[in-house]
Amino acid sequence: MIITPFLYFFVLAQTLDWKPADPGYTPSLPRDHASHPDNKLEWWYYTGNLDASDGRRFGYQLTFFRVGIVAKPANPSRWAVRDLHMAHFAISDIGRSEFRFTERLNRAGIGWAGALANQYRVWNEDWEAELDDKGRHILKARDRDHAIELTLEPLKTAVLHGEQGYSQKGAQEGNASHYYSLTRMQTRGRLQIGSEAIQVTGSSWMDHEFGTSFLEQGQIGWNWFSIQLDDSTEIMFYAFRRRADETDPRSGGTFVHKNGQYVKLQGGDVNLEPVRTWKSKMTGAVYPVEWKLGIPSHRTEITLKAALDNQELNLKDSTGVIYWEGAVDVAGIREGRTVRGRGYLEMTGYAGQTLDRVLN
Repeated sequence: MIITPFLYFFVLAQTLDWKPADPGYTPSLPRDHASHPDNKLEWWYYTGNLDASDGRRFGYQLTFFRVGIVAKPANPSRWAVRDLHMAHFAISDIGRSEFRFTERLNRAGIGWAGALANQYRVWNEDWEAELDDKGRHILKARDRDHAIELTLEPLKTAVLHGEQGYSQKGAQEGNASHYYSLTRMQTRGRLQIGSEAIQVTGSSWMDHEFGTSFLEQGQIGWNWFSIQLDDSTEIMFYAFRRRADETDPRSGGTFVHKNGQYVKLQGGDVNLEPVRTWKSKMTGAVYPVEWKLGIPSHRTEITLKAALDNQELNLKDSTGVIYWEGAVDVAGIREGRTVRGRGYLEMTGYAGQTLDRVLN
C-alpha cells in the first residue's frame, strides 16, 4: 500500500498503549462531549441540512478527528507528536449543484489543533466546535470563499448506541467504540458562499465516538445513514462492508421515537437495497446514491436519494481515504402514513485506502 505522511504515523501507532472501549462505561453529557485522551481514536461529527429564506438549500459537514500516535512521548518538548488532529469541512450548494470541501491536518501540543479534556472545545486552527453557557453547540469554519457560523440547540436527549453507548464493531471485545448521537438539533446561523453571506435555518445531527481499535481485517468500510423524518422520529443505521461486498453481521443502528425513547436495531432488522449508482469522474468510484431502506418491526419503508450526486471527498494526498458524504432526501411510508425527511449518507471503502487499515 502507499504510505502517505498521515498513514505513516498511523502504522507506527501501537494500540497496546491506549485504553480500549470499556463495556462497563456509560457516556454522560455534557462530560463526555470533551476529549478522551486515553483512547487512541476519537471524532466529533456534525452534518446538517439548511435552508435560506429565498428557498435555496444547503448541506454541510464539519468533522474533527483526533488520532493518538504516541501515548507517552519520550521527548518532553511541546513539539513532540502525541496526537494528530484532522478536520473535514464541506458545503453542498444543492440548487447550484456545487460541492466544496477542504481538510486540515495538524499536530497537537503547539496550539495549532487540539481537544480539551475538561470541557468541550475542539479546534483545528480557526475551525472549532464548543458549547456555550446555554449548552448549545457553536460551530465555526472558514476556508477561502466558504464558511459557516452556526448555533445548534439539541431538541432531544442523547441517544446511546449499542449497549448503553458501547458499540461493538468487531468480534473481539476491544474492537468497539463509545458512541452517542444528538439526532435532532435546531440550527441557525450564517453561511458564506463566495461573496454571499446567507442567513440559514435547519436541522443538524451530531455523532461522537471514541475508543482505540474499531474495525477488523476485511471490514473495508460502511454505508452509514442518519435520517430525520417529519413525524419527529430519527433513524441511524450503519451497514459494514466486507471485501467480497458482503454485509457484516455486526451492522446495526438505532430507531428514535418522537418522545426521545430509542430502540436498538440489529443488522437483520433493516433491509437495504441500492437503487441507483453514480460514478465519480475524479476517482472512478461507483457509489449507490439512491437506497431503499425498510424496517419491518417499525413498519417503515423509505427511499433515500442524494440531493446532489457529487458529494465525494478525495483525501488521497493525506490519509489516502476517499469517501462520499452528503445530503439526502427521504420519502416513504411509516405505520401506514406518508413521511418525508432529510438526512445524511456516508459511504466508505469504495475507493482509496480501506478503513480496516486505518481503524484497527
